[in-house]
Amino acid sequence: MTAADLAAAHALSAELRWPHRPADWEQVFPLAEGVVAERDGAVLATALRWPWGPRHATVGLVMVSPACQGRRIGHRLMSALLDGLEGHSVLLHATPEGRGLYERLGFVRIGEVRQHQGTALPAPLVALEPGWRLRPAGSSDAAALKVLDAAARGMPRDGLVDELLASADATVVLDHEGEAKGFAMLRRFGRGHIIGPVVAPDAEGAKALIAHLSGLSAGRFVRIDIDFASGLAEWLEGLGLQRVDAPTTMVRGEPPATAPGTRLFALATQALG
Repeated sequence: MTAADLAAAHALSAELRWPHRPADWEQVFPLAEGVVAERDGAVLATALRWPWGPRHATVGLVMVSPACQGRRIGHRLMSALLDGLEGHSVLLHATPEGRGLYERLGFVRIGEVRQHQGTALPAPLVALEPGWRLRPAGSSDAAALKVLDAAARGMPRDGLVDELLASADATVVLDHEGEAKGFAMLRRFGRGHIIGPVVAPDAEGAKALIAHLSGLSAGRFVRIDIDFASGLAEWLEGLGLQRVDAPTTMVRGEPPATAPGTRLFALATQALG
């Protein structure tokens, strides 16, 4: 896949009623490696991978045109995409339709995601314990946010953090006595805005970060993709963000090893993890 394929890839995602804008494709592609299936010069399918360091990768934007499904095109693309990732921890989020394919390729279920979205309601602020506060991220926070993201996701994603920091409408840091302990980002994506990633030491910290960004977005369309085990689903519905999808988190190889005391509560996107 090359940059010249992006317009066709966006058209395919629109055909499948995925929400991605051309700008969403253009943002993630420079960090990715991908393959396409073509017939007579027309793109029929895509699959992308994002290598994160020497031992990890995520896979996403695996799409096959409805007219060509059931012909093992997805299997062939995934096999090409996984070539060279032997010994890696490879993470993806599967639709119900794709889960069987991924299981046949050696992926196993390790969790679930809940996609919530809707028109955000004004959000009451979450009270923090003494010594804790929220503050805007500054350029000097980049290194600390990269460390937090790697600890929570279990893989180094410095390039992604740099890109998201540059493009986010807002990045807020959860600070404890001058030390960054978590963060969350609000940025344009799909039909409106997305909140993610969200990294925090506990659920209350995550709620404080999300409530702040949701409040900034009151009256606008907002999406957030959370780890279902976080227990935030019901609380998010109170912010006007209803559950609309439940992808399965799957991995081939060892699950990413996360650091104690830091957790990924919401994804950057389902493709990026």
